Amino acid sequence: MKLVRYGAKGAEKPGMIDARGQLRDLSAALPDITAATLTQAGLAKLRALDPDSLPRVDRPGRMAPPWSGMGKFICIGLNYADHAAESGLPVPAEPVIFMKPTSAVVGCNDPVVLPRESVKTDWEVELGVVIGERARYVSEADAMKHVAGYCVVNDVSEREYQIERGGTWDKGKGCDTFGPVGPWLVTADEIADPQALDMWLEVNGKRYQNGSTRTMVFGVAQLVSYVSRFMTLYPGDLISTGTPPGVGMGQKPAPVYLKAGDRMRLGIAGLGEQQQSVHAWDPELIDA
Repeated sequence: MKLVRYGAKGAEKPGMIDARGQLRDLSAALPDITAATLTQAGLAKLRALDPDSLPRVDRPGRMAPPWSGMGKFICIGLNYADHAAESGLPVPAEPVIFMKPTSAVVGCNDPVVLPRESVKTDWEVELGVVIGERARYVSEADAMKHVAGYCVVNDVSEREYQIERGGTWDKGKGCDTFGPVGPWLVTADEIADPQALDMWLEVNGKRYQNGSTRTMVFGVAQLVSYVSRFMTLYPGDLISTGTPPGVGMGQKPAPVYLKAGDRMRLGIAGLGEQQQSVHAWDPELIDA
């Protein structure tokens, strides 16, 4: 299944994409797509529905984050060897974990708003892994049983805040609008191999990132198992698994960073596409 939420902030409706790519309204079946919807029991109820019996939505408007109630937005750093190289950093011996606040989460096509005095805001296309069953000290062999599905994430990052301002990476990763998610949550049964997904990102029509989850240092099962050693994972938690090379910071002969008026377009095979426009600081765009 491809699960979606659509509509204005605060008035989102649940939906699913049928086999013909048409959006269907799920409002009669459930009030919202929440963390509880993503459990095995919750997804089983949705699979029992006949999509053709659901109302068709021809003009959905805004595409919201595909589920509500995300408890944790966990990110993995330097999980592609060639991205670590372009960052001038060694390949980690163990996964690097950092967090984005859930206040950074926005819909896949919502505006990305540069924070005040930003000079080095960057892009990162990433595979998101959505947890569907509680995971605590799970083995790699059992890890995939805890995955509800997958989505596209743009891990927008202010590199000066992240690298040059001291402390942890979080201050450069957690700015408002720095976590576009969606357009869909694609359930795990539709993705034959999450380690064989092509991914890409363009800025103003120029392709900067062109990679594949094949080149991850630590795969999805490894990451779910590893993270579950340090924190309990609950339904609705998101793990963003790192980015392939081609970020702005790594461009030669000089880095390229986002500026107001830029447009990003990115996607992952089978998981859909995102598009964001970049704006100068404007709190009204964040709160609208």
